[in-house]
Amino acid sequence: MADSLKALVDQFAELVALRSAALKHANSDEANRCARMTVAVFHELTSFGDAGRDALSRLFSHPSNSVRVAAAAWLLRHRHLEAMDVLREVARGDDMDAFRAQECMKRWNEGAWQLDPAPQDAVDQCSTKSGGGEKAE
Repeated sequence: MADSLKALVDQFAELVALRSAALKHANSDEANRCARMTVAVFHELTSFGDAGRDALSRLFSHPSNSVRVAAAAWLLRHRHLEAMDVLREVARGDDMDAFRAQECMKRWNEGAWQLDPAPQDAVDQCSTKSGGGEKAE
């Protein structure tokens, strides 16, 4: 299992890097293809449960900010504090990765960012424990 998780994480990083390069060259078809494949790889990772999500978190220290931001965006629910640290650090820049990090945090704070929603059982438990449907902190 560890080898397959590593391969999936490597594939995720490669696809994000390819998407970033395609966007820099205004190749939207290639960027969209890479984005679709990135989503598919993330779903493969989550088929391993939290072990797959945890494996993806190693990209928080990747040399490419594009890869770091993508991993943080997908892991905001599961590894919230670490993901927010990555996003805050990258957001201090003045390039497209900084903009993506800023937008990611903005959407998360608005409650609109749900790339990896909590399982319905967990949502139901939080609603019951908090006495209603308000957002649990």
